[in-house]
Amino acid sequence: MKPLIFALCVVFTFGDLRAQTNIWQPSPGHAQVPIWPGAVPDAQPVPGPEYVTNVLSPGGVSWIAACNVSLPTMTVYPPKGTNTGVAVVVFPGGGYNCLAIDLEGAEICDWLTSKGITAVLLKYRVPNKKVGDYWEAPLALEDAQRTVGLVRFHAAGWQIDSHKIGVIGFSQGGIWWQR
Repeated sequence: MKPLIFALCVVFTFGDLRAQTNIWQPSPGHAQVPIWPGAVPDAQPVPGPEYVTNVLSPGGVSWIAACNVSLPTMTVYPPKGTNTGVAVVVFPGGGYNCLAIDLEGAEICDWLTSKGITAVLLKYRVPNKKVGDYWEAPLALEDAQRTVGLVRFHAAGWQIDSHKIGVIGFSQGGIWWQR
């Protein structure tokens, strides 16, 4: 009886550990790398640890949300087939409190790579400060500028024409970077 109780305690303990490290990971073959060396500049407190959750939209579309992002990362998706030399940095939306990391992120990257375009998915810090009626997003903008700069820096090594780097954003990811 005691070994059974011990085994159950171990299972529940490791189950809790897995839940605490529930952060978004790219599909196999793609590496997620931090965009800032060392400490993230202008770090702001977040309501808790980063986590992912499944969301069901009113229209019945299911998507994965990455929430409480405090460590911004980029994931490079190399082109499939012929490389056009073009790169696009993808800024997912998510309602200013999470990122629609698959629906408006990884899925867009997969589509771009099928067209011979290098895609770079930015998992940016989510703005959590509202000023009046508007969300303030300076941290997300810092992350976007840094990522575009890193893509330019690595252009030759990633077989990208540094004059053919674009961005695409959805919802919140299509608004704040224009500022």
